[in-house]
Amino acid sequence: MSVAIVIPCYRVTEHIEAVVLDAARFADAVYIVDDCCPDGTAALLRERSLPASARLLCNQVNLGVGGATIAGYRAALADGHDIVVKLDGDGQMDPSLIPYLIEPIVAGNADYTKGNRFFNVQDVQAMPLHRLIGNAGLSFLTKLASGYWTIFDPTNGFTAIHARVLERLSLDRIAQRYFFESDMLFRLGTMRAHVVDVPMPAQYGNEVSNLRVRSTVLPFLWSNLRNFGKRLFYNYFLRDFSVASVQLLLIALLLPLGIGFGLFFWWRSYESGVAATSGEVMLAALPLIVAVQLILSFLAYDVEAAPRRALHRTLQPLSRKLLESNRRTAARNAPPARKSA
Repeated sequence: MSVAIVIPCYRVTEHIEAVVLDAARFADAVYIVDDCCPDGTAALLRERSLPASARLLCNQVNLGVGGATIAGYRAALADGHDIVVKLDGDGQMDPSLIPYLIEPIVAGNADYTKGNRFFNVQDVQAMPLHRLIGNAGLSFLTKLASGYWTIFDPTNGFTAIHARVLERLSLDRIAQRYFFESDMLFRLGTMRAHVVDVPMPAQYGNEVSNLRVRSTVLPFLWSNLRNFGKRLFYNYFLRDFSVASVQLLLIALLLPLGIGFGLFFWWRSYESGVAATSGEVMLAALPLIVAVQLILSFLAYDVEAAPRRALHRTLQPLSRKLLESNRRTAARNAPPARKSA
């Protein structure tokens, strides 16, 4: 299989040359995407002797890590590669792990693989505390939003995807900023693609992250909850209707009913000074108890319903017409050719 690596670049000029030279040893093509970097990544690399497999792309405006990665995805699809790896340019990811990352896809056991820095206890001990806490919270929200309950470390940007799955994603609809990796998992979940975690150590040096935690907490929370609602509608009502769909309908009925009865009887007791009767208490409590039981039952069903078979094995390659469309889009996004002096 032909392997391509996409490296989005923004303020990584200190590390990018070493990353590209190292990554080129493990792929047939390397797409370096300068996301309108103020440090001049493209200018720096043009002065260096890059491998013949390296291709430099430049976004005319800053699109974020997701937008830069998508530009590389389009170029890799247009050139007909089979597997596309996404690797950050800050030196935190070891390119020598690429063979292990793509192995489940090559073997036909996965459609999308991603790194997991939490597999080994020794690696977790070396991780900054704020990253541990943040990843734990984000992992739960992403599990809820995507339906992939067995994965962890959702913001890990070291990923690989089979081209047959990638070309069927609506790339224009995927979040272009820091929510990109989490949104990818949601989109893959709606396709029923099989996602596998690959253990990997984290490398922390003197690089500075561009992610601002305080400014992303609420957007991440809102986006995951929105994706969770979409996933429930897509998977349990639009594309299928099962016993879990009935459970969701009953939860939507009983939960507000129990809360409404409880608030009504509490307010009436407060106004009158007379305690609510045991019958009134049960009338409010019973719908809540049943709703909680239904929620637990639905979660058990949802965990078991996670995709476990690679989708790309049953997909046919895109038609020539769609492939040509990808080539034209990639050509439009490419930087204009420079005139020789």
